[in-house]
Order: sequence, then C-alpha cells, then structure tokens
Amino acid sequence: MASLKKVLEEKGYISIKLTKIITNHLELKAEINGVKGRFILDTGASNSCVGLDLIEHFKLEAEESETKAAGAGATDMETQQSKNNKLKIGFWKTKKCHLVLFDLVHVNSALTQQKAKEVHGIIGADILERGKAIIDYNKKILYLKRVKK
Repeated sequence: MASLKKVLEEKGYISIKLTKIITNHLELKAEINGVKGRFILDTGASNSCVGLDLIEHFKLEAEESETKAAGAGATDMETQQSKNNKLKIGFWKTKKCHLVLFDLVHVNSALTQQKAKEVHGIIGADILERGKAIIDYNKKILYLKRVKK
C-alpha cells in the first residue's frame, strides 16, 4: 500500500513539516513578503492573522477594517487588514494572501506562560481551504495542494 505522502505528492500536494510545541499547538514556519516568521496552525481561526506590531516587519500595507476579532479569551478587538501579500509555506505559495492584523499580546502571553516561544501570527482556515489542506497529525505534516499558475 502506498504511503499517504506518496499518494498526495502524486496528486500535486506539497508536504510541510509541523512542530508540536509545549502547548500542544502545531507550529510552522512561513514567509510573508519574503520575511520569515513562526506561526501557529489554527483550523478554528477563520482568517490568517499577523500581529499589529509587525506591519513594518512583514512589509504589509495596512488598511482600516470594520471587523472585530475574537479568540483565545479576548473579544471585540480592533483590527486592520492587509491584502494581496505573498505567502510562502515550504514550497507552497500564493500572491493573494489577505491577512487580519490585530494585537496578539493575549496569544503570546498564553504561550510564554507555558514556556513556549512567541509567534508572529496564525495560519487559519482561509489558507487551509485555499490549499485544500490535509493534516497528518500522526506524522506532523501539513499537505497543501500546489496552486496552478
């Protein structure tokens, strides 16, 4: 029987290594606009997010947003947005990544209280859906389908 990795690679999927951190979150490395960062993979987050304090770091063009963010015990947080960013996760990439920008202090505080490193943001369901994601929790691998040009 063929391995999951082999079957998915034959169907155009790219494998990306995930790391399980002390908080049991899955973490991955990604690049936004050519700048590397550390992100939590969150299937429950509707949008991918970056901390408001990292706008310049990731070379983002921020715009006002009517949307309020909620999560990890915080609600009604002010947000901004940034459209059409270049996102690269492993060998998977897109030039049309929309990001929600908000204060990640509560997220990073929860991580550091448990001796985990802070993250730059969250990869959410928007990217997972676009990449037709499959997660192999046992082997800690994220598969994303290669975007056709």
